[in-house]
Amino acid sequence: MQAITFQNATVFTGESFLPGASVRIADGHILEVSDTVLKANDDGETVVDLAGDYLIPGLIDLQLYGGSNLFLNDIPTPETVRHIYESHARNGTTTLLPTIHSTSLDVMQQAMAAVQTVRAENPYGVPGIHLEGPYFNPIKRGAHSPAFVRTPAEGELEALFSTNADVIRILTLAPEILTPEQLATIHRLKHVNMLLSLGHSNATYKQAMGAFADGFPLATHLYNAMRGFESREPGIVGAIFDDQHVHSSIIADSYHCDPAAIRIAYRLLGERLFLISDALFANPPRPDFSLGEFVVHFEPDPNGPGRYVNNEGKLAGSAITLIDCVRVAVEQADIPLVNALRMASVIPAQLIGMGSQLGRIQPNYVANLIRLDKSLLVKGVWASGVAISTAR
Repeated sequence: MQAITFQNATVFTGESFLPGASVRIADGHILEVSDTVLKANDDGETVVDLAGDYLIPGLIDLQLYGGSNLFLNDIPTPETVRHIYESHARNGTTTLLPTIHSTSLDVMQQAMAAVQTVRAENPYGVPGIHLEGPYFNPIKRGAHSPAFVRTPAEGELEALFSTNADVIRILTLAPEILTPEQLATIHRLKHVNMLLSLGHSNATYKQAMGAFADGFPLATHLYNAMRGFESREPGIVGAIFDDQHVHSSIIADSYHCDPAAIRIAYRLLGERLFLISDALFANPPRPDFSLGEFVVHFEPDPNGPGRYVNNEGKLAGSAITLIDCVRVAVEQADIPLVNALRMASVIPAQLIGMGSQLGRIQPNYVANLIRLDKSLLVKGVWASGVAISTAR
């Protein structure tokens, strides 16, 4: 693969910015990073002058459901997974976990098989799937269909983990609705790379702290679909703030969380907080969508990207991509750009065990790169060193 040298870049290495820096890539990986000008090695090498723009690692989104048009729950095929990846990669999300919300075991298994197929083709782009549900507390189901939110049926967990179990990278569930035997079965059968995340749960503070101590390293979309913080019952939110090890995702779209709530969470959690888009659709968002009892409508917003709600008026997902979350974190929640970028690259890469391959601009890392202007708008994307079209 032809080498590319980026010059005059403000490079975000994953730790800090290098102004006036150069980066050379070839064969899908980063070869060299320099704080001076790197000249092309031969006539065949491409030189890209970034004129001071940011060059940052490709973003990593661990929770999203659809692309521009297709939705994984609706059509759980490899074609849908590829479409989801292409839709978000155009916006700089070069690694993602396609997410499926509460549904039947059959659809879950079809989606797992589809992601397994695409992972074999694109292991750095689609390293696995996020199963959000269906083992939720009905009280906190949010927009998930009541027809599918449930406790596991007899033999269901064994069937779920019988094929393609290694493709499940995150399983979000409510631990308080499962029996100790069911939780033990999950721990026994799950692949070593799978992470349990507490979400859509009405657990008490004590129950949540117990889950974190018993193999739940993550919590799903802080504040949303979880028991909140109160003085006499700190709830799941309080447990996340109080535990010293659990990481939590947060949807920084200014609808799911007020910017002040994002800022407070960042101050308390620091590197334990990471960004997700929770995107149903993007580029541009579909005006409406229905799948059985799951019916959502897009509500435009003249002051923002808009949002999806269901027929009950509940938030049902976002209409953004991860770079939008970075902008909200910086511009509205006053999080420093270095930290916001880490929340969308370094931290999620580490969580899914790919921190030595993704999330940084360093030699030997995968050449997933984004060019941003000073307004944090995407001007170029390279996935494994190959330029891809950006969103209009």
